Amino acid sequence: MPHDVSLIAAVAAAFGLALALGLAAQRLGIPPLVGYLVAGILIGPATPGYVADLHLTQQLAELGVMLMMFGVGLHFSLDDLLAVRRIAVPGALVQMAVATTLGAATAAAWGWAPASGLVLGLALSVASTVVLLRGLEARGLLASVDGRIAVGWLVVEDLAVVLILVLLPAVAGQGAGADRDLWPQFVVTVAKVVAFILVMFGAGRRALPGLLWFVARTGSRELFTLAVITAAIGVAVAAANLFSVSYALGAFFAGMLLRESALSHRAAEESLPLRDAFSVLFFVSVGMLFEPTIVFREPLKLVAVLGIVLVGKTAAAVLLVRAFRYSLGTALTVGAGLAQIGEFSFIVAALGRRLDLLTADGESLVVAVALLSITLNPLFFAAAEAIRSRLPPAGGADPLAELPGTVRPEELSGHVVLVGHGRVGRRIAEALQARRIPFVVAEHNREEVERLRSRKVLAVAGDATEPAVLIQAHVARAAVLVVATPDASQIRRMVETARALNPGLAVLLRTHSEGDTEILRRDGMGTVFMGEAELARAMTDRIVADWAARHPGAESLT
Repeated sequence: MPHDVSLIAAVAAAFGLALALGLAAQRLGIPPLVGYLVAGILIGPATPGYVADLHLTQQLAELGVMLMMFGVGLHFSLDDLLAVRRIAVPGALVQMAVATTLGAATAAAWGWAPASGLVLGLALSVASTVVLLRGLEARGLLASVDGRIAVGWLVVEDLAVVLILVLLPAVAGQGAGADRDLWPQFVVTVAKVVAFILVMFGAGRRALPGLLWFVARTGSRELFTLAVITAAIGVAVAAANLFSVSYALGAFFAGMLLRESALSHRAAEESLPLRDAFSVLFFVSVGMLFEPTIVFREPLKLVAVLGIVLVGKTAAAVLLVRAFRYSLGTALTVGAGLAQIGEFSFIVAALGRRLDLLTADGESLVVAVALLSITLNPLFFAAAEAIRSRLPPAGGADPLAELPGTVRPEELSGHVVLVGHGRVGRRIAEALQARRIPFVVAEHNREEVERLRSRKVLAVAGDATEPAVLIQAHVARAAVLVVATPDASQIRRMVETARALNPGLAVLLRTHSEGDTEILRRDGMGTVFMGEAELARAMTDRIVADWAARHPGAESLT
């Protein structure tokens, strides 16, 4: 069969079967991605019948990973990444070390060589970014603090994989000469990664948003979409070829820098259909790698390795998040998101196989566990949500969850309670400070609360949907509640709690959509501000003021 026909047939088979089985999975009440994985098994080499071209399908799936990571970057700013660095960096590295140790120790118990156990452990330590994003997006958590921690955690893991791929060939050498060659190669790799980041935040931060504006001025929708996709794939390829950074990580940085443009929302919308389509191919390609006989040949090994991913990694992540004094709910969400392995695990396992560090059975175990963990991951998210809904309000043992005892009583009466200290909340806080209006910030991000307290700003850490957090912010004695986060479901819970504690409280709310604005106003939740409406009002006021200044005798426009 000609090469191009093979490609078309593979794509047609992958999409067609994924659609049919995805619909069947949806009707059965399970995630459609399970259907995509089964579709891959059916057209893979391990089952009879039609066999799609695995190599071509994997290449297309790589495009899906790139576009998915690009979409993450469009919603994840540098400020978001830096805000969670204190938990994401040590948390990811320690959790990877724990998972690697568990994998290596388990392999040693089976009699495997130390190098083989190391490769197995490393493959089990890296979660799938695609699966994590799907889980967070499905539950509306991607833009939450929990979602930012989980995504930041995965970005650190992706960076670590770059270094792992450098170290593995040196491990394969197993000699003094390999050790001598390792450090120069390691230093060069680190230097390339640093150079890539500097280039992206130097030239890229100006060039990529500028490209979007230049193309947008043509008025052509297809050219704009083409510019978005070209930026995503072009930066990813340049990152891999010039700086030895993974395609996925390069695409992530491209999206993160394009987020600086005012056209980022349009870019996300235009690229969404392609991102979704190619991410389906990723799941199909995972299923095609699955070797069903491993389940019957090595059932105990499969259970042991699956336990490391589902239990060992999850427990390590939950304990680490709790060690940083985040709530149990946040710890469960992050742990659930990391209870799986995926695309980068395949890369590590494949390299180990090529270097004769991992056997064919070892690679099959990694793929089998990836398939099973991806399938089971939605259950972990559901369990985390169920447990979280039954958790009692946070206690007062956390010093950041309550105000210092040195706060003067006059600062906690007739004050403003400001929920959220992001881009909008930060500007409100600065305006309140400039006017010497007392206020207390309620913010989920602990690092942000620590920064506020270091500047002598009153702040408490926690989820403001929990009554204990608003109580610690002394909402019962406040004059105004300002909710600077736009999630309508959370807004309703906050307002109901606050008014139960303080019926005469004035409430100001922020939303992103006209639908949420109408519902909140209809239900009497408070004075509602929508970004576009307020921008239009401010611009109109400026137009009227300028017109009046230029035409002093003209009739007023108001």
